[in-house]
Amino acid sequence: MQISESIHVAVPPDVVYEQVSDVTRTGQWSPICTGCWWDEGDGPRVGAWFTGRNETPGRTWETRSQVVAAEPGREFAWEVNNGWVRWGYTLEPEGDGTRLTEHWEFLPKGIAGFHDKYGEQADAQIAERREAARTGIPATLAAIKAIAERGRP
Repeated sequence: MQISESIHVAVPPDVVYEQVSDVTRTGQWSPICTGCWWDEGDGPRVGAWFTGRNETPGRTWETRSQVVAAEPGREFAWEVNNGWVRWGYTLEPEGDGTRLTEHWEFLPKGIAGFHDKYGEQADAQIAERREAARTGIPATLAAIKAIAERGRP
């Protein structure tokens, strides 16, 4: 269960990487995640932990995530809830800028966890999360592009 989309950003990959790997800025571009913060002393490196706050019209919740890929200018990714969902960005040079791809994958551990947590409602809950990723990824990419191309505020 995976979704990914790409967009061209007219700035170099290292600049885009600096932006997307700074999870404290996520609330600037995500339609659901309103903010993230690193565990004390952590930052964008493999093994680092952070907390994210998410909001939808009927719900507010926090998640714990761990960075699983941190290659400057190439890839930044994290897993939510100890391997339930993987989110990330890959970056490739493209013309005068970057081909930025956002990836979302609902992992087998997450699917099993949702069945344990939600029982008969698990499939509906999983479909809701998939739809949020399907609509949220293009919105997120467009916002990252706009912010990157106008420069850091």
